[in-house]
Amino acid sequence: MSIISSTSHTSTTTSLSQRLTAAIGASILGACLVYFAGFSHIEAVHNAAHDTRHSAAFPCH
Repeated sequence: MSIISSTSHTSTTTSLSQRLTAAIGASILGACLVYFAGFSHIEAVHNAAHDTRHSAAFPCH
């Protein structure tokens, strides 16, 4: 008795426009998050972002 295994290889390619769309979307999301954390009136959010910047040796003031 012989078992024949067949494998199907699926290749996914992304076009340049798809990669650019993803990169631009990620950049906009990141900028919104940084803006929200930096200018938040919620003290806990602002302080968490502030402490994270200091721990990464990023000057902020």
